[in-house]
Amino acid sequence: MKVEIELLIGNEKGTKVYRPAAEEEIEWSTERRSTPGKLSFKVLSDKKLDISEGSPVRLKVNGDKIFFGFIFKQQRSKKEGKVWEVAVTAYDQLRYLKNKDTKVYENKTADQFVKMVADDYQLCTGKLENTKYVIPSRVEENTSLFEMIENALDLTLQNKKEMYVLYDDFGKLTLKNISNMYVRKKEKYLLIDADTGENFDYVSSVDDNTYNRIKLAYDNESSGKRDIYIAQDSSNMNRWGILQYFDTLQKGENGKAKADALLKLYNQKTRNLSISKAAGDNRVRAGSLVLVNINLGDKKVKNFMLVEKCKHIYKGNEHWMDLTLRGGEFIA
Repeated sequence: MKVEIELLIGNEKGTKVYRPAAEEEIEWSTERRSTPGKLSFKVLSDKKLDISEGSPVRLKVNGDKIFFGFIFKQQRSKKEGKVWEVAVTAYDQLRYLKNKDTKVYENKTADQFVKMVADDYQLCTGKLENTKYVIPSRVEENTSLFEMIENALDLTLQNKKEMYVLYDDFGKLTLKNISNMYVRKKEKYLLIDADTGENFDYVSSVDDNTYNRIKLAYDNESSGKRDIYIAQDSSNMNRWGILQYFDTLQKGENGKAKADALLKLYNQKTRNLSISKAAGDNRVRAGSLVLVNINLGDKKVKNFMLVEKCKHIYKGNEHWMDLTLRGGEFIA
């Protein structure tokens, strides 16, 4: 299949647009948590190409809107002794969520908090789905905007068992429920199998984000005592030993319900699958759900998996992608 690439770069003042030919490949990478979308490519420098840090970058592939962001880094080197080659790194709007700040808010859902942050930092928003869980109160002091938002989404996951993905959709911050992130056309789902992926690596573990005992504490000002809420799975404690999750509760949270929800969420193995050089599909990004059917020898994987990391590589008429996937019940 022919790969038609349209790479446009504006100058810093926004008065000119350039369409340079990229040397070698173009890489577009995304991660599900706390990482901006990244576009990397190389162009040959000449007197006409007037680009700098802050210049807008737009990428379309076969008419699909892939990336819109801004140049943050340029690295120049000589090629064949005379021609300058410029390695460019651009990020989407999520890059600005690395800013640190202090925020205090009450009675807001995670989507309302995202909108509040976007307005404060003049970021463009698209569709922000209603996350439904109202956070009673929250103090976020001297931390990144990314971490503030992830905390709000984690609270939503823990209390509502609903996962949401924040990403930049061609210049607009977008928040979607994971149930709306399946890669499909009508009822035909994208399939990743041994034929579409060149190499794979599979890991199952109880070493990361697995807990069979949940302990939550609340400092009760009315009684002057500390209330403790515990949920545990004795069977898995016998299998793996005690793997305890501990946290404190804020006023208004239901300790028993949250402990039960956290146990259901974390009381299981994590499963990770890395696939390299899978056939490229522009619809896939971090946060997507793809159907995987691969025989791993002692185990067969045939279920939907969550894309944790995704890197697309466009080179000539080739397009492939490297994926890091997570399966089973999804752990944030």
